[in-house]
Amino acid sequence: MATVIDILEERGFVEQKTHEAELNDYIENGNVSCYIGFDPTASSLHIGSLVPIMALAHMQRSGHRPIALVGGGTGLVGDPSGKTEMRQMLTVDIVNDNVKCLKAQLSRFIDFENGKALLVNNADWLSDLKYIPFLRDIGRHFSVNRMIKMESCKLRLDSEEGLSFIEFNYMLLQAYDFMILSRDYGCRVQMGGSDQWGNIVAGIDLIRRVTKEQAFGVTFPLITTSSGAKMGKTAAGAVWLDPERTSPYDYYQYWVNSDDADVARFLALYTFLPMAEIRAVASLKDADLNFAKSVLAFETTQLVHGREEAEKAYYAAMKMFGSRTVPHQVLSSSSIPRSTLDGGMDSIPQTLIDRMDLEKGIPAFRLFQIAGLAETSGAARRLISQGGAYVNDTRVDSMDQTITDKDLNGLEMVLRAGKKRYHKIMVNSKKKP
Repeated sequence: MATVIDILEERGFVEQKTHEAELNDYIENGNVSCYIGFDPTASSLHIGSLVPIMALAHMQRSGHRPIALVGGGTGLVGDPSGKTEMRQMLTVDIVNDNVKCLKAQLSRFIDFENGKALLVNNADWLSDLKYIPFLRDIGRHFSVNRMIKMESCKLRLDSEEGLSFIEFNYMLLQAYDFMILSRDYGCRVQMGGSDQWGNIVAGIDLIRRVTKEQAFGVTFPLITTSSGAKMGKTAAGAVWLDPERTSPYDYYQYWVNSDDADVARFLALYTFLPMAEIRAVASLKDADLNFAKSVLAFETTQLVHGREEAEKAYYAAMKMFGSRTVPHQVLSSSSIPRSTLDGGMDSIPQTLIDRMDLEKGIPAFRLFQIAGLAETSGAARRLISQGGAYVNDTRVDSMDQTITDKDLNGLEMVLRAGKKRYHKIMVNSKKKP
């Protein structure tokens, strides 16, 4: 029977493992606890966090206990891993607010009821640490010579800003986290991104020195698109899991616009569909491959935002782009609707504008900026000059063009930037006297 490590490797999650043979034996011999840390540097996680989240979900589905550690303590320090400059220092209040938000998002993927999973905050044990005892009991096990050779430290040491002392302590704190979770929760497996390899190995070594137990580490590869772009980065910025930051419709559109070469790999990483069906995607072409993209978008939107929002986004995309329903033979295990029911247009991002303002007329470039289809007025002008701005599917011919209430279809108009970015402008129902 395949272990959770086998499942993660088959689906593309694993880059490196420590003590491979011993880890396999440990996993096979019973239910284990595994943890991943999440830094509360923002009030929402983003697509870049999905690989570790999905890995914890696979752990739980395989009968193990996932532990999500929210860094309420380490978030006050900042992890130098993968950074060429010091992170912005956050206040205690901001970190605490972010912790609450992350807990709610993680609960969409992992069942924390009845001890099936744990969500812990390292502020519970880090905030009250006494410096001298910590140095004597923990710091003495760390070699500065070894630490500065770690990739996370080397990158910063070679940078112009250098490495601050507060960040240099981060490795000790993360290693201490692993030791506490091993001691108090029986957690002997830590997973994380490839940039966490040094921190994870440091924790394994600390556990061996202090408790004489064997611990294990697994890291994930840096996930990029086939073009080499970092996952979750768009021209408009990061793709967030918070619907207030990235609407479910825009979230769906991010996935449905995946490059052909990425579809099978993303289905393996970001959905729970069977690998036998996912492998068959490699042979799909043209319309069938586009159907697979719709399934990818629907499944991951459903995981993050729930079925209702996923259906709205799916039907809105069908209506907007004239798409056909996904046939049953394409990824048959997916719960994507296979009918032509109408609906979902309300999921397209919308902006309400006072009708009186529209009666006076709004410059086209300004309207596209208001709608968020261009970050600045200059970007909006470039969009128009390049022929990429449309109102109700009619191209905007001039930067000086004025949009008025005569451009409304009923109480709305649809703006489009390029081929695939839409936004709906709404007005109130009655004209003002």
